[in-house]
Amino acid sequence: MSPQPEQATQAGALLVVNAGSSSLKFSIYRATADGDVALALRGQIEGLGSRPRFSAKNAGGETIAEEDWSVADTRVDGQVLDRLLGWVTGWLGDEPLLAVGHRVVHGGADFAAPVLIDAAVLRELEALTPLAPLHQPLNLAPVRAIAAAHPHVPQVACFDTAFHRGRPAIADRLALPQTIHDEGIRRYGFHGSSYAYIARALKDAAPAIADGRVVIAHLGNGASMCAIRGGKSVETSMGFTALDGLVMGTRCGALDPGVILHLIREHGMTAEAVENLLYHQAGLLGVSGISSDIRDLLDSDDDAARTAIDLFVYSIGRELGALCAALGGLDGLVFTAGIGENAVSIRERVCRDAAWLGIDLDDAANRKGGPCITTPESAVSAWVVPTNEEYMIALDTLRTISR
Repeated sequence: MSPQPEQATQAGALLVVNAGSSSLKFSIYRATADGDVALALRGQIEGLGSRPRFSAKNAGGETIAEEDWSVADTRVDGQVLDRLLGWVTGWLGDEPLLAVGHRVVHGGADFAAPVLIDAAVLRELEALTPLAPLHQPLNLAPVRAIAAAHPHVPQVACFDTAFHRGRPAIADRLALPQTIHDEGIRRYGFHGSSYAYIARALKDAAPAIADGRVVIAHLGNGASMCAIRGGKSVETSMGFTALDGLVMGTRCGALDPGVILHLIREHGMTAEAVENLLYHQAGLLGVSGISSDIRDLLDSDDDAARTAIDLFVYSIGRELGALCAALGGLDGLVFTAGIGENAVSIRERVCRDAAWLGIDLDDAANRKGGPCITTPESAVSAWVVPTNEEYMIALDTLRTISR
């Protein structure tokens, strides 16, 4: 169930863009008369930088387009984007494109809400690139390309970090000198669009806990957890970068900084080599040596696969305890994202380990996928609530241009 909107606006379509290193995901939403947005289609372009392949499905999940795109320039902001915009324009026909909403990983300390992008804002976002060097340039490349090709189409930046900006200042602080803190080296938190969606969706899905003390577990290839109270972020597992916190598909999670010093001094690793190790060769893949996909590991009889799963579950339990401490208790636990929504055994293990918090798992409800997966007698309820980051970006984009 979609969160309820707050205002009405003009009719038309909204394009949502989420650009990565090897793929670009997109979706089209339509603004509705009551100020909500409704999904029209979603798609992706895979193989950026090599052999782009385009696909799109309608709101019912039926494939409406699928083809290889032979272009000379396969970058995210090159001919691929031009062709995507041409396809979108053709598909819309006479329907106006109201705006383009972009997922932007980093909003720094100042951007606490979605913002209409102009030249000055773009310069500010580009200046944040050192805080997210692997993601920010990719997020901003389509912004520049669309601005050049369609200067009259409004564009809105929706930040992964924005949801956490209202936290107590102490939660952002690292124990480093003030001069370094002033440079922007602090804890930011990520997955904000997902957490914002779940915080709103709980008003319909689980109203009894929506305004209480809730921990949301966004468990996917990239994974994090967030403690919310009254629908607002109190604490989160990710910090300065999206490396921190939970064990992830290929990312290490929480790591003693001394390990990095050791790798540099004793192994002679460069900064680039360490970066590649921690982002792309660690996590479930690094521990198992088999796969970064939890499904592959759950299907495997290999001891290393079991160790990787055990470590993943352990890291969730460790973060859950810390987040409960930040909240001063717990009223509800919510599982979301690819693993959280689909991995029955992972939810079971996390809830069993959290019995000390008062979580009493209902096995049948968990196997069915919820939404509530605890017994009526459970002191703390647990839920499965699918996330929808694209919906949240589309709604935030609509509201931003309406203002």
